[in-house]
Amino acid sequence: MDTNQLVGERVVVALGGNALGNNPQEQLTLLQETAKHLASMIQEGIDVVITHGNGPQVGVIDEAFVAASKDPANQVPFMPLTDCNAMSQGYIGAQLTRTLINQFRSQDIMRAVVDVPTHVLVDASDEAFKDYEKPIGAFMTEKDAQAFAKATGCQVKEDSGRGWRRVVPSPAPQDILELGVISSLVDNGCIVVAAGGGGIPVILEDDRYKAVDAIIDKDLVSSILAWKIHADILVILTAVDKVYINFNQPDQKGIDSMTAEEARTYIAQEQFAPGSMLPKVEACVKFVEAHPQGKAIITSLGHAAEGLRGETGTLITL
Repeated sequence: MDTNQLVGERVVVALGGNALGNNPQEQLTLLQETAKHLASMIQEGIDVVITHGNGPQVGVIDEAFVAASKDPANQVPFMPLTDCNAMSQGYIGAQLTRTLINQFRSQDIMRAVVDVPTHVLVDASDEAFKDYEKPIGAFMTEKDAQAFAKATGCQVKEDSGRGWRRVVPSPAPQDILELGVISSLVDNGCIVVAAGGGGIPVILEDDRYKAVDAIIDKDLVSSILAWKIHADILVILTAVDKVYINFNQPDQKGIDSMTAEEARTYIAQEQFAPGSMLPKVEACVKFVEAHPQGKAIITSLGHAAEGLRGETGTLITL
């Protein structure tokens, strides 16, 4: 793609877990590198909203409060998952905003960066509240996971062959409460960090919003956000340079481009791992089907700018 064609394009960028860390100091170090890649994208002249996950971070915060609250001597209250979610959104967003501001200063990029704590509406009757599937927190052995479940009453599952983790409800996002604010900030040239960790899930009860204990998939929220602010491009950054079929098999094949229909065929063939590449591809399909003029790109953080220019990654269109 001609670089000049990107000027003024509205882009939603969803950061994968490899852009963050397992503790605040590690995360700050990783975000400094992440900020360099994001700055390279922004130098193409695009308007950007940045989203990010929080699976490991919210799990660590939740587990810390659970452990501390069990000892009365600590005088630490039990903290609901929804508040742990808000804490993770706050500190990740603050670190990301600060590192971007510093990176912009070093490169003389004259763009303001704003972090918007975000609430996302979900359906109280969503089946996800009965069948927990969203992994959070640190990886454990099966033995340790079962012991954790017995001690806390939490549910655990094996996560894509990588180990065992706690699982929580992950309802489908319906709408974004701060959508108007986010869109207005982008209209005024701001780089916006929003929908961190998939946003804080809320339900509408007696004409009031009520926070609920759940974690929403950040890629699905990014898809809705991109559609509702009329983004031109949805970019989902992950650990690999493009989408693969027959992944990790002798006949593994990288996909340079595919239509939404082709992607649905691969999904039906179970080509993409649940909790890993599957929600990313599903999010891209939902975006281009809802916004036919838009396109979606899946690539790695290190090749973000090249992916935006069409030089690498997997392009998904209607």
